[in-house]
Amino acid sequence: MGKRHKMSSSAGLVEITGWTDKFTFNPKEGIDNPVMVTTEDADSVGTLSLRLCVLKQEEGESYGFRLRVEMGRQGHIIRNVVSGGVGGRRGLQDGDRLLEVNNCYVGDVTHDEVARKIRRSGQQLCLLVLDGEQYEQAVSRGQDLRGLARDHKGEGRKPPRLCHITRDRVSGLGINFTPVKGEKGCFSVSLVPGGAAEKAGVCKGDHLVWMNGAAVSDLTHSALSRMMKKCGDHITILVIDGESEKNYTQQRMPILPTMAVPHDLPYRARTLHLVSGPEGFGFLLRQEKVPSGRTFHVLRRLNIGSAAERAGMQDGERLLEVNGESVESLTHEEIVDRVRLSGQQVSLTTITFQGLEFYTQLGLSPLLFIEDGTDEREKESSVSASAAEQSPQKEVDGSCKTRHCSLQKGPLGFGFNLDCSPQGPGTFVSQLAFGGPGQSAGLLDGDVVMEVNGQNVEGKHLEDVIMLVEKGGHFLSLQVMEKTGYNKLKQTETPTRDVSDSEQEEDKYEISSL
Repeated sequence: MGKRHKMSSSAGLVEITGWTDKFTFNPKEGIDNPVMVTTEDADSVGTLSLRLCVLKQEEGESYGFRLRVEMGRQGHIIRNVVSGGVGGRRGLQDGDRLLEVNNCYVGDVTHDEVARKIRRSGQQLCLLVLDGEQYEQAVSRGQDLRGLARDHKGEGRKPPRLCHITRDRVSGLGINFTPVKGEKGCFSVSLVPGGAAEKAGVCKGDHLVWMNGAAVSDLTHSALSRMMKKCGDHITILVIDGESEKNYTQQRMPILPTMAVPHDLPYRARTLHLVSGPEGFGFLLRQEKVPSGRTFHVLRRLNIGSAAERAGMQDGERLLEVNGESVESLTHEEIVDRVRLSGQQVSLTTITFQGLEFYTQLGLSPLLFIEDGTDEREKESSVSASAAEQSPQKEVDGSCKTRHCSLQKGPLGFGFNLDCSPQGPGTFVSQLAFGGPGQSAGLLDGDVVMEVNGQNVEGKHLEDVIMLVEKGGHFLSLQVMEKTGYNKLKQTETPTRDVSDSEQEEDKYEISSL
């Protein structure tokens, strides 16, 4: 018998009501009937009937079915469909065979990978299934199930695109929306040639599906314009070309972010592959509570030269998966057990605090788009080495004086990023934009941030410092010190100070060295 997986995840956009003989369909909203049956000839004997089931979860709700592989049976089998549950209401039946997950054929994919695809979908899920008996008959006749699923889609259908646009200081976002005559909630895209939107993957004539996580199908043009004005310097939109949208409509299929191809997303989860050294993996796993009240499993205090550092792990990253298994419902002890039972090698899927906030605001799972951390680490190392060769070594006078910098937010923000180092000082300035407010105010790359708007932040975590910056609105007051001077100052200080709030929290939350 195969493994049993309970399906669970978080936020979504598709809304489907109960069974009805007559229904209206909008591909941007989803389908109103729980099951859409496609047949070549409903009256013919032996015709295979594919069913498209679109599922939506509420927070804390499961999909209400189990996915299994069974001895003596082929395919991914739907079992234990809960009566009245999400899957049951949407038309899943016990014994159904799963052919596609979010428009991707899974007939030749391992059970674990299929279960992972479902878990990573978040709160919205589109399943193409076939009745179990019909599936067995099709397999015995040698029918091409992949071809059957492909024929179900029809020709010429391209996936939607999830595009993140950053405002250009000259041309702005580079995008406008025009209502399509005679179609409520349908907007066509017009672009500034070579502008920010075009560079982010948006194409002329695309149709808008949603903006910053909100469906536009019920919006008027004036309401959409108001949304645009509130977007600030960034906007994330789901778009699709007109011909593909017609195909989705004809097939009565929803257009979901889970099916999208990502373009220029500022954050992605990473899978890090760690090989244990003499002292283990070289990081701490902490259960921490952030100011919002939510609790996360956080990676902290990377040892110099450790497996964690070599894999590209960053202090403060949130842990999402261990060896492909979500940690959302696991306790601290259960996560530690899974890491230790992995032996000498473990794969961890992580995301930064800012990345998690980005996907949460969009109502999407942070696991939708994952990149391999090994490839990214090699790329970063190559860039860093090249930059080191080209940049002359800057002489440092060793001054320990603090500097006060007052900034006003510009069109592209404050013009710098904040970062942290597990071995060095708490929070420092990085990626200073040339000519931006930060540089104009006197900030330097590597400056250690000591105060934000009058509040000392030396003992605070990166996400707490970022929240203080955001609370200041369009104005920011920083007390900073050059990194070398800060290090010298700390070396001469007597280590007699009160325990900080962050250190006190170590007694409240569990922490494990791995």
